[in-house]
Amino acid sequence: MVAAATALNLPIGSLYAFSVFLKPLEALLGLSRADLAFVFGLAAAGFGVGMNLAPYVSRLASPPILVAACAVSSTAGVALAATAGGLAQLAVGYGILFGAGGGASYILVQQTVNLAVTRRHGLANGYVVSLLPAGAMIAAPFFGWCVGALGVRAALWALAAVLGGTGAISAWLIARSGATLAAAGSTDAPRAEERRRLVFWQLWLVFFLAASAGLMVLSQAAGIITSYGGATALAVYGTTFITGAIAVARLGGGWMVDWLTIPTVAAGAHAIALAGNVTLTLWPGPGVSVLSLALVGVGYGLISGVTAAAVAVYWRRALYGRMASRLYIAWCAAAIVLPIAAGRLFDLTQSYRTAVLISAGSNVLGFLIAIGLPRQGGSRLAEPRVEG
Repeated sequence: MVAAATALNLPIGSLYAFSVFLKPLEALLGLSRADLAFVFGLAAAGFGVGMNLAPYVSRLASPPILVAACAVSSTAGVALAATAGGLAQLAVGYGILFGAGGGASYILVQQTVNLAVTRRHGLANGYVVSLLPAGAMIAAPFFGWCVGALGVRAALWALAAVLGGTGAISAWLIARSGATLAAAGSTDAPRAEERRRLVFWQLWLVFFLAASAGLMVLSQAAGIITSYGGATALAVYGTTFITGAIAVARLGGGWMVDWLTIPTVAAGAHAIALAGNVTLTLWPGPGVSVLSLALVGVGYGLISGVTAAAVAVYWRRALYGRMASRLYIAWCAAAIVLPIAAGRLFDLTQSYRTAVLISAGSNVLGFLIAIGLPRQGGSRLAEPRVEG
């Protein structure tokens, strides 16, 4: 199952390298920065729809068939984007089909991993969520080279081919594992005492506020670095460095929950991201922008790992897919709100300064909410706290 999740989620993580396509798509299709931020936001919304549909379709077919269907949707979406002649086709292909297929497959493999793992849930969940930025770390330099050598359409066709191949490999690995989602179907609803609404909304807001800052960085990192005076090479490799830092932070955030309390890790993550935003505001420049954006990304990555692990702490394992998919709506909302606003502000002012200040404010509020999250009783429990 871990191998299947790795094969599937790495190429899906190329979503986080979207900023490499900004200037080429602006030139090719005559689009604005706000238009492309909308496409990224739509992909995030599609990701959220796919994640929330996954728990309800898990009983309709076996996991290999479901994963294969998701891979077909993602592959077809990117292929449609590769042939796009304007905003509408790009939005449908990349935004809806690629996003929805990726989101559904992401939750399917994450739920299956959580049903299989009996200990170190924090580390396991941190690893699974770290695969997305790790995939972006690989994709960013490849896309940068491919766009320069062959064009942006060729880069998208290459991504479509990879998605088709790795989707098939993942479906085959899941079939070999004999994994089942029968214990986590849509009929297994949380009991009244398990809902923990206050905890849910606290965690939702902590994730939303961190993701608002982090996804602004991920969706437009190359553009932000360029706007602060960075050369194209620095923008591409800076994006690679940032996504790599996020991947490590996601793994670390999940692992820390095995040893530290959730509010400690979550509040510390927002503090790190705030430091990055403040640094970029006070000392703007190309080199500082890479370091500052990496700090914002690390804060977001830690929160992503914490959130994935916290679901396994606060709710029982059979509810993981249901609760995680609802929490990940925060990620989708964050991808729509601040990245689009940042793109629009850039179109108006040719600067990201205001967006960075908004991002800093999100981190301050996130820190205050994070310190109020429930503790999990010291070290990570081997089993979820509410038993079925």
